[in-house]
Amino acid sequence: METTLITQLSTWKQLQAHQQTLNTVHLRDMFAEDSERFAKFSIQACDLLLDYSKNRITSETMNQLFQFANEVKLQDWIKRMFQGEKINHTEQRAVLHTALRYQGNEAIEVDGHNVVPDVQAVINKIQQFVTQVHEAKWIGHTGKAIDTIVNIGIGGSDLGPVMVARALKAYYHPCLQCHFVSNVDATHLGETLKLLNPETTLFIVASKTFTTQETMLNANSARQWLINKLKDESAVAKHFVALSTAREEVIKFGINPDNMFEFWDWVGGRYSLWSAIGLSIAVMIGMDNFSKLLNGAYEMDQHFLNTPLENNIPVIMGLLGVWYNNFFGAKTHVILPYDYALEYFPAYSQQLIMESLGKRVTREGQVVDYATCPITWGAPGNNGQHAFYQLLHQGTHIVPADFIVAIEGQYDLPGHQDATLSNAFAQTLALMKGRTEEEARAKNMAEDILPHRLFPGNQPTNTLVYQKLTPNILGKLIALYEHKTFVQGVCWGLNPFDQWGVELGKEMAGQLLPEIQAAGAVTAHDASTNGLLNYVKAHRA
Repeated sequence: METTLITQLSTWKQLQAHQQTLNTVHLRDMFAEDSERFAKFSIQACDLLLDYSKNRITSETMNQLFQFANEVKLQDWIKRMFQGEKINHTEQRAVLHTALRYQGNEAIEVDGHNVVPDVQAVINKIQQFVTQVHEAKWIGHTGKAIDTIVNIGIGGSDLGPVMVARALKAYYHPCLQCHFVSNVDATHLGETLKLLNPETTLFIVASKTFTTQETMLNANSARQWLINKLKDESAVAKHFVALSTAREEVIKFGINPDNMFEFWDWVGGRYSLWSAIGLSIAVMIGMDNFSKLLNGAYEMDQHFLNTPLENNIPVIMGLLGVWYNNFFGAKTHVILPYDYALEYFPAYSQQLIMESLGKRVTREGQVVDYATCPITWGAPGNNGQHAFYQLLHQGTHIVPADFIVAIEGQYDLPGHQDATLSNAFAQTLALMKGRTEEEARAKNMAEDILPHRLFPGNQPTNTLVYQKLTPNILGKLIALYEHKTFVQGVCWGLNPFDQWGVELGKEMAGQLLPEIQAAGAVTAHDASTNGLLNYVKAHRA
């Protein structure tokens, strides 16, 4: 069924015309002309401050963006998601990661079944597991208590947990350590195994089907390592647990099915850290802190669901992304946490955003005639200043940026947080304001180097500020970016909850693997693929 592409909507055409009126307007002039700009374009909600005043917008811009959101029926789509409708239509699935952190008393139904008690049952099981580990009651094969957790997963079963665990390292249980293994390259697992004591290590294997190639190769190698070290195959039951629904495969592996933690097909991988996939997080930070993480996300859910568009942080951030991507031609978006605990947040966001929005057809299967997902990237802010900020300041691209800033650090070392804050705010100021020729001459710069010391400015930024990175605040930040991604999916007419593009590479890898392992030359593919495979086979030891 064909529908009207968004480029044909009246509000889209109005935005195109409006952009032309702002194309040559500079942010420094907008601030010079309006001393109330920060008050107009900032919001405080959910213990966050969003300053979006350093964007190339006016009140008219925002009004038109909100009209566009209404024309694509954004609020209806938000309600449909929260109500459990099967909006992931290509897989006929509801999208209910919000149910995983739901704190209310109402039923949330999928196919007439209330999933809230199911979620609570898994949370209770996680609680029991965490208690056993923390009280040194989870005993390994040789009678020693577990003190090390290794999460084996990939994609959403790795990126979310590893990001959150790193972000909340200040909240770790003092007697536990953890590792995360995802890459099928033997280096990742091999270097991790060298650090482990097999008698006190517990592996968490995260695979819904227990057939994911990378995860199960790593899991089976870890299993064999454990057996080799402890000289007993029955040791597997004491040193492995499963995050899966494939009971028979879990039993075949040697894991007691009582130690299998369930999740559901209405939870997408990149939205799953709130589920049993977050078991490693709960073990490391404790159940009280894990509950605070969930509660923070729930607070953001309620803000997103119930707040008018004009004051809705995920909506505003999502619409601004559409504004730059489609009307200014911005090809990338950079995420810059000025909070080192969030060092993995940009990598996590890459999967969340690009796996969700990296689509070229609408929900109805029409090929789009407009840009969809920007390339998302980033790094901790202070490090980035000495790496790629040169491009932001004097390059030829418009690069919208999110600055994520803590007022207080997780560790109180004199002078450090003041330096962090001054750097963060200085960068947003410099990106907005730039430096004119007149300002450069006032600094008595030599004429021959003058062009090299000019900065165009006018680079748009959002700044998110919070008091301190706690489990609750982190839950809000993650949920904010989840909902921002959903907003953009609705605006672009996409299904942001499937990922068919991931499957083709998996299928082809499955075809090539036996050819790499078999004797003889490979001739079944194109000249390049045949040549690469045969070169590798000829040069193996």
